[in-house]
Amino acid sequence: MTSGTEAEHDAGPAADGPYLRMKGISKVYDNGVAANDGVDLAVQRGEIHGLVGENGAGKSTLMKVLYGLERPDQGQIVFRGQPVEIASARDAIALGIGMVHQHFMLVPSLTVAESVVLGREPRRGPFVDRRRAAADVGAAAKSYGLDVPPRAVIRDLSVGQRQRVEILKALYRGAELLILDEPTAVLTPQETDELFAALRGLVDDGLTIIFITHKLREVVEISDRVTVMRDGRTVSVRRTADVTRGDISRLMVGRDDLFEVSRTPHTIGEPRLRVRDLSAVSAQGRPVLRSVSLDVAAGEVYGIAGVEGNGQTELVEILTGLRPATAGSATVDGTPLLGRSPRRIRELGVAHIPEDRLGRGVASGASVVENLALDRYRDAPAAAGLRLRPKVLEARARELVERFAIRIRDPGAPVAALSGGNMQKVVIARELAEPPSLLVAAQPTRGVDIGAIEFIHAELLHLRDAGTAILLVSAELSEIRRLADRIAVLYEGELVGEFDDPDAVDDHELGLYMLGARRTEARA
Repeated sequence: MTSGTEAEHDAGPAADGPYLRMKGISKVYDNGVAANDGVDLAVQRGEIHGLVGENGAGKSTLMKVLYGLERPDQGQIVFRGQPVEIASARDAIALGIGMVHQHFMLVPSLTVAESVVLGREPRRGPFVDRRRAAADVGAAAKSYGLDVPPRAVIRDLSVGQRQRVEILKALYRGAELLILDEPTAVLTPQETDELFAALRGLVDDGLTIIFITHKLREVVEISDRVTVMRDGRTVSVRRTADVTRGDISRLMVGRDDLFEVSRTPHTIGEPRLRVRDLSAVSAQGRPVLRSVSLDVAAGEVYGIAGVEGNGQTELVEILTGLRPATAGSATVDGTPLLGRSPRRIRELGVAHIPEDRLGRGVASGASVVENLALDRYRDAPAAAGLRLRPKVLEARARELVERFAIRIRDPGAPVAALSGGNMQKVVIARELAEPPSLLVAAQPTRGVDIGAIEFIHAELLHLRDAGTAILLVSAELSEIRRLADRIAVLYEGELVGEFDDPDAVDDHELGLYMLGARRTEARA
């Protein structure tokens, strides 16, 4: 294995210079965290360039600098051979740099055409020419190979179609260099294949793409070269054809002792969670869960797959006391869950890893110590009567920080100072510190680096082996496959399939269920 310097020479830019070069980019935030420390990035015209690294490695900050969302403290950006100043997203767009964020920025009530031309609407006198907008966007979609109907309303589109709208919007604004941030995070296998085909077509037409992802299989499949970042620095640049996923993993984490976890034979007990005919509606009165029935047994991981937005969030929130159901029942160890507060449900031995760590998982203004004590501060030894015992809370926090490898110097610092992945580790540490009867885990490894993913997976399987019933909701099929003893698919609020043997169904078939193209009767 060559060093980072050797690798960059081996996979370096052509003699006439790169299309984009970021030289010595440094960015230190107000809390003293050096997100970028002299980062170099060179991207060739007409390539798909992978950008990978653990959480907190500096990828997002580097791309925010390139797109004008952050100002670097030091460094230079050279684009098309010319030094450039990018002080805002408007500057980036004017230069031909576009970015598609992991969380789409589309207005649900607008049409595709209205979304794409927003801010650049064709006019007919003082009015927006909607007919021309639809025609222009339809022609652009056809030209770029991005199949999406211009008059369709955003809320009616699949996740994959919405992503095409975001890409189309960037291209409509003249993007020649496109940054894609975790573009496959919420796609089915079929939608991922369609996206990759579209990206290859765009590159053939002259587009250049920076592809940020945690999925190393996709890096190897789609990219021409890959830059690996670690601890705010560039550690290696490689031709993707010359490396394996294992090589990239080791470069990302800086060690060779990565471990794999997998399901092993074990004893599954009696059902701990029983859900029967559970239904719910949205705030607008639209059905979001339709007569869902399922059992999760002691010592079992029950995995729910599905494209996000098909009722997973509502199911999790109902079971954890955050949302009412309109019909049905749910019990844990025979005790009803519905109608109880989140606190009372926790007292029944139910732990919850929420999908939205900022909105549900942490109190961002509180310290790491306080966040790790959110479910313990009323009880001994954390409290003596009505008084808290700060030294006990701090000692427990330091123990969990070490056990779960949370990267922070001072547990008394606000949790807002942590990277997204380390915030997630705080949530994981709090919920997994003591074995619960039932763990409801929604996207437990979202935004977490590869080393931590393996650790969290091992912890979940350890809980399973100790008799915890685990309801796992994940958009990552690889995660579902690795952990689940049974798999169910949720589509438009219904369980459309349930598989007792995860190895008997492949990703392609699961994708068909996730898209609603296939269904069997799920059973409890």
